[in-house]
Amino acid sequence: MSDFLIEIGLEEIPARMIATAEAELGRRVHELLARERLIDASSTLTTFSTPRRIAVRVTGLAAAQADTREQLVGPSWKVAFKDDKPTPAAEAFAKKAGVAVGALEKITNAKGEYVGATVERKGRKAEEILSAELAKEILAIYWAKNMYWRAQKPERFVRPVRWLVALLDTAILPLEIAGIKATNLSRGHRILHDASPVQPSLVEIKNPAAYEAALKAAYVLVSVSARREAIRKALDAATRTVAGARWREDEPLLETVVHLTEWPTALLGNFESEYLALPEEVLVTVMRDHQKYFAIESAQGKLAPHFLAVLNTEVDEEGRAIIRHGNARVLRARFKDAQFFWETDQKHPLTARLEMLKSVTFQKELGSYYWKTEENLKIAKTLATAVKAAGIQLDEAALLKATELAKTDLTAELVKEFTELQGIIGGLYAKAQGLGESAAAAIYSQYKPASTDDAIPATIEGQLLGLADRIQTITAMFSIGNAPTGSKDPFALRRAANSIVKILAESGLPLILSSLQSAAGKSTEVEAFFHERVHFYLKDVRGFAYDVVSAVLANDADDIRDCIARAEALTSVRGSADFVAISAAFKRIKNILRQAEEKKESIPSSAPSASVLVEAEEKSLLAAASALAPKVAALQKDRNYGAALEAIATLRPAVDAFFEKVMVMAPEAELRAARLALIQSVLAGFSRIADFSEIVTS
Repeated sequence: MSDFLIEIGLEEIPARMIATAEAELGRRVHELLARERLIDASSTLTTFSTPRRIAVRVTGLAAAQADTREQLVGPSWKVAFKDDKPTPAAEAFAKKAGVAVGALEKITNAKGEYVGATVERKGRKAEEILSAELAKEILAIYWAKNMYWRAQKPERFVRPVRWLVALLDTAILPLEIAGIKATNLSRGHRILHDASPVQPSLVEIKNPAAYEAALKAAYVLVSVSARREAIRKALDAATRTVAGARWREDEPLLETVVHLTEWPTALLGNFESEYLALPEEVLVTVMRDHQKYFAIESAQGKLAPHFLAVLNTEVDEEGRAIIRHGNARVLRARFKDAQFFWETDQKHPLTARLEMLKSVTFQKELGSYYWKTEENLKIAKTLATAVKAAGIQLDEAALLKATELAKTDLTAELVKEFTELQGIIGGLYAKAQGLGESAAAAIYSQYKPASTDDAIPATIEGQLLGLADRIQTITAMFSIGNAPTGSKDPFALRRAANSIVKILAESGLPLILSSLQSAAGKSTEVEAFFHERVHFYLKDVRGFAYDVVSAVLANDADDIRDCIARAEALTSVRGSADFVAISAAFKRIKNILRQAEEKKESIPSSAPSASVLVEAEEKSLLAAASALAPKVAALQKDRNYGAALEAIATLRPAVDAFFEKVMVMAPEAELRAARLALIQSVLAGFSRIADFSEIVTS
């Protein structure tokens, strides 16, 4: 078995694109090797990446494909041979199969006698396959943005390809990508290892197993997990120099700096304590989003006047002092800007900024943010009325005040400078300007959840503001034809809908999707859009099986929490033998009814009387279903879906006996109609929790 390595060296790749490209390269290489029968279950595939490279190493690679023996089937024997002599059809088939006419065989199968040929195919060498196919797979990697860099050449990639390493054991693979021929020479760290930008120092990779160690010696950690661990250790070590301090965990920032570095080290810096008078949200945003610095906090969780920068180099103490001073100077300038904007913004309170929204465009075909605010207010009032009618307490005055002022921070200088803080700044200003805790909290959290992993707003007022704002946006955008299409969603409507579904699922609000849509203006297109988003939430966020989600949503997708309860109950019973049998029977019933409708059969809308039925088994099914229906209905009303499904599964003996003894499509029209009505009543009466025919039973 062989060891294989491919490394594509590039100019610096944007950090946000590296992880997905690394994963896609690994997937494409694996699929190629599996398709060509070069790997098996004992093979391993490992991916690597840094800002200047993506790579894959495969162990347990076959040197060549196994030889295969295949039997080909050609034309019928009668066509191929006349009077035992081969016809042109036989000769053409033999030529195609690559055998002599005399080697053709007679094959007998269910369709008759045919000409056959046994063909032995020699397996191709791994080197031949990789040389022919690998470049196409690499150039097919998806990038959010890519570029041409060679005049009059067709290839596009995220950045220009600068070197290529391709090794099969110790041999260099004959491979070329974008004019770059593969060698066994990689590149080390641009500063610590390279002699100069003009003449980079090369790193010889003697074999795939030596890849990581060779580059580590050249100051490059090609393993993402190794860099992540190195950064964590460096941050820990730097933080220990401040008594009682700890660095603030920030997983997205950690992943960013992992993909910005090849040889990471950490540096501790300081800033003046006077800036701690600014809100933490502002300070952390400046450090994280603008400078890629980690914040440091005390044991009590309070922000400390220090920061941690992750460097992509290693320097002596003198160099560290210079870098520390430069980073602190840049950070101080950003903090001064924030401080100035904060103080300037206070001269115009949020209440005075409402009128300014008339000159801030929401969408050119719809209107300004002032218009949107008025629309949001109408929806918020409707939702508040529905919530109060259900006996839930809320501060309606705070909700309406928050809705009225929610977008006013768009006119604030601090938000114009730090757009990431939209909403948060409004909440902070509302609190500082004495507009009330409830209103301030609602404004602050109006954009939560920002993703399916984020928490929903903590207050009812915040939840209702978030719902009103998003449903108004979705409905308005759909009304002017700006619905998402394919992978394009320029107005982030899917994200807005995901947030609505998550709030309805995880809050205690007595609201369903249709009540939101009624408040904003119903649309069948929007209804279908939300059905898709509920499916996504149940399957991809909550992790329910695809068929369970389809079964649940086939009945109703309006009440999210009810959908979750039904999906949980269905998941708990779907493995039982009785329920599997009932699901299969319901699928059979559905097929029979569909075929009957296609034949224009008349099916009564209610269950038949026992006197019309003939066989004991159909009478037993009618009796069992009639006796069980009230019990199941009561359990469903109480949302005791697990018990209801267990009760439905007890129908199995009666259903099995019915299908074993009774022919539904009887010759007699009256009896046929009665039997169709019977199975239709069973299907309708016991499918209100879910459409069991959607459950995969094999």
